[in-house]
Amino acid sequence: MSFSWARQYEPQTGVTKWLDERLPLPRLVYNAVGAGYPVPRNLNYMWNFGVLAGFFLVLQIITGVVLAMHYASDATVAFAKVEHIMRDVNWGWLMRYMHANGASFFFIVIYLHIFRGFFYSSYKAPREMIWLLGVVIFLLMMATAFMGYVLPWGQMSFWGAKVITGLFGAIPVVGEPLQVWLLGGFAPDDAALNRFFSLHFLLPFVIAGVVILHIWALHIPGSSNPTGVEVKKESDTVPFHPYYTAKDGFGLGVVLIVFAIMVFFLPNMLGHPDNYIEANPLSTPALIVPEWYFYPFYAILRAFTFDFFFVPAKLLGVIAMFASILIWFILPWLDKSPVRSGHYRPLFRIFFWILMADMALLFYLGGAHAEEPYIMLSQLATAYYFLHFLVILPIISQIEKPRPLPYSITEAVLGKDEQAAGNKPAETSA
Repeated sequence: MSFSWARQYEPQTGVTKWLDERLPLPRLVYNAVGAGYPVPRNLNYMWNFGVLAGFFLVLQIITGVVLAMHYASDATVAFAKVEHIMRDVNWGWLMRYMHANGASFFFIVIYLHIFRGFFYSSYKAPREMIWLLGVVIFLLMMATAFMGYVLPWGQMSFWGAKVITGLFGAIPVVGEPLQVWLLGGFAPDDAALNRFFSLHFLLPFVIAGVVILHIWALHIPGSSNPTGVEVKKESDTVPFHPYYTAKDGFGLGVVLIVFAIMVFFLPNMLGHPDNYIEANPLSTPALIVPEWYFYPFYAILRAFTFDFFFVPAKLLGVIAMFASILIWFILPWLDKSPVRSGHYRPLFRIFFWILMADMALLFYLGGAHAEEPYIMLSQLATAYYFLHFLVILPIISQIEKPRPLPYSITEAVLGKDEQAAGNKPAETSA
C-alpha cells in the first residue's frame, strides 16, 4: 500500500546512510511495520491475531531447535529421550511445555484469525492472494503439527500415525504404495519417525517463508478494516508505529499471561494422557484421537459410515476431510456480495454465527467416541458445513439487502463527514 502522505524513511547518520544505499534493511522494516506504513485507524483487537501468530511461530522455531538438540528419532529410544529432556536437561521441561502449548496457542490464534476473515470477508478482492496464502499456511501448519504429534512416540503418537497414514490406503490403485512410501514400511517405525522428524524440523521454516509472502501480499492493497470501506484519504489512516505496535503489544501481553498460566500450572491440559505411555503396537487405546486442533476435520472424516455406489465410505471420508479445507481456496468466488463487513450484512451475520456453532459442535464431536448419537450428529454437522459454503453463502450474497455503508473510515470512527461526502462546500477561513 503506497500513499503520498506516508512518512518516508530518512537515514540520520553516516552509517545508516551507507547501509541504506547498500542494504536498505532499516528502510524495509520502517515501511513494513513502522511509521512509514499507514494503517486504517479503526482496526480493533480482532486485527491482533496476525502479530500473535507471528510470535508463536518464532517461539515454536526457537524451542523446536533447542529440543532437536536432545532428541533422537529412533523408535527404541525416542520415548526415553523425551523423558530425558523433561527430567535431565536444564530447563528441558520448560522448553517442551512451551513447545507443546505453543502449538495449541498457535492454532487458537490462527483459528480466530480465520474466523475473523470469514466475518469481515477478508478474502474479497483485492485481497484474494492474502487469503490464499493464509490457507496454504494453515495446511502447512496441520502437516507440521501432525508430524510433531508422532515424535514423543507415546500411544497416541503411534496409533495416530497409523490411523492417519492409513487414510491414504483408501485411495484407489496408488493408495497402499503411497502409504508404504510415506511410512518407509508397513507400519510406523524407525523410518517413519526419521521422516517425520526431518519434515517437522523443516516445515516451520517453509511456513516462515510463506508468512513473508503473506505479509508482502498484505502490503500491496493494505489492511482490511471492520467497515470493509477502503482508505480514501489521509485522515482514514494512522502510522503503524506507535499506534498499532502499542495495541499489538498490549494484546500480546494479555495472551502471554494466559500462556504462562498454561505452561506453569496446566501444562498437560490440552494433551492426551495416553501419550505418556510408551508406544505399543500390540495394545490399541480405547479411543484414538488426534490433537484437539484437528477435531473438526476428524469428525468430518468419521461422519461417512456407508458406501456411496462404488465409492467406499473410508474414501468418502478422506475426500470430505481434505475438501473441508480446500473449499476455502474458492471462498473469494463463492461470496459475491459487494459488501465486506458482516456488520452491514444482517442475513450473512445470522448464518455466520450458525456456522460458528456448527464448528464448535464439530470440535466436540471430533474428540468423542465413534458411536451414536455422535456419528449422526457428525453427519448433520458435516452436511451443514458444506451446505453453508456451497449453497447458503452464494445465495445470501445475491439476495440480502445490506445496511448503508459509511462514506469513509473517518466517518465510521468520528461521525458523518459532510465535507468529504460532498453534502456541503468546504468552509474557508479568511
